[in-house]
Amino acid sequence: MSISSESHSKRLDKLAETAVKVGLGLAPGQELVMTASIEALPLVRRITEHAYKAGASLVTTLFSDEESTLARYRFAPDAAFDTAPGWLFDGMAAAFDRGAARLAIAGEDPSLLAGQDPARIARANQARSAAYKPAQKRIVGFDINWNIVSYASAAWAKAVFPNEAEEVAVAKLWDAIFAASRIDSNDPVAAWAEHNRNLHARAAYLNDKRYAALHYTGPGTDLTIGLADGHEWLGGSSKAKNGITCNPNIPTEEVFTTPHRDRVSGYVSATKPLSYQGTLIDKIAVRFEEGRIVEADAATGKDVLAKVLDTDAGARHLGEVALVPFSSPISQSGLLFYNTLFDENAASHIALGQSYSQCFVNGGSLSPEELATRGANNSLIHIDWMIGSGEIDIDGIGADGKAEPLMRKGEWA
Repeated sequence: MSISSESHSKRLDKLAETAVKVGLGLAPGQELVMTASIEALPLVRRITEHAYKAGASLVTTLFSDEESTLARYRFAPDAAFDTAPGWLFDGMAAAFDRGAARLAIAGEDPSLLAGQDPARIARANQARSAAYKPAQKRIVGFDINWNIVSYASAAWAKAVFPNEAEEVAVAKLWDAIFAASRIDSNDPVAAWAEHNRNLHARAAYLNDKRYAALHYTGPGTDLTIGLADGHEWLGGSSKAKNGITCNPNIPTEEVFTTPHRDRVSGYVSATKPLSYQGTLIDKIAVRFEEGRIVEADAATGKDVLAKVLDTDAGARHLGEVALVPFSSPISQSGLLFYNTLFDENAASHIALGQSYSQCFVNGGSLSPEELATRGANNSLIHIDWMIGSGEIDIDGIGADGKAEPLMRKGEWA
């Protein structure tokens, strides 16, 4: 039987197995905390099965429901939008401190909150970000092994394939997810091992270069991103502080590191829309001075973007810079996924907000004060958005100020 003729059930099972073995590297005796939409229940059940086969001591899943989320915006009192379940996130942080792994299944409707009050959306997002901080700290600090995979929900599928019947759209989106996640190979685990080797080699090349900055030029873009002192490039699988090697994102095509929060200048235009917490923010254009966004615009979702940038002092600074070739499989699919997990792996991107401590040499042993001294950013948010395309050139700038080609027309030079 050819791989392409495998049943949907078989491919879904392979995705679940890959999430557990490759994404999490789940260890025997380890607990797993999973979050998912109720629509993703078929994948949740398969991941749960593979987690227990891998020796998990307990799998706990927290479900969400988009209709219930909409009900809040339609019927809840105004004061409710400053509320978030801090008790729940404190519990998640406690589970991580006791050794639990984290898995999130993405696949939400990218326009779920279209038409809802942007001020309420911003308040709810800010309250959630503040409450989630204890759990987020363990994730962005790589204290634990964690992973994100996706499920093809009907609403998401219709956003990607608006001219198709729902059943056809869902089937096409599943094909795209399986292909991008390397599930359609004979042995996905082996395919991921080879892919990780390639990403590790690219990261090693950049670490040897030790650039001081990156300079981006292209339509609507002339941006210089200074890199943090003692930064380290990563890509593919990484070892968490608990000693377990995981692939945080499935799929992934990026190598990434930490910019210096105060050394970003110039202007940049997004090359893909950003789907953020149910709001589609399109045609983002911003200008930086001394690391801080001082001007911001967007064709749609501008009000939500403005509220995001005012989340806290770090929200207008960068916490991540990532390089992805335009020839990546996700880019070459020609699809706009309206899902950051996929779209960020089709284009080079940056992230507003929180830095990853792991993106520093010996970052796991550095205190928050030491990280800040080296240029790390601190924020309640971490939001990736895409700035790469086949029209973007990137130069690496050495400590001596000399520039050399790094990417040309979106490809490695």
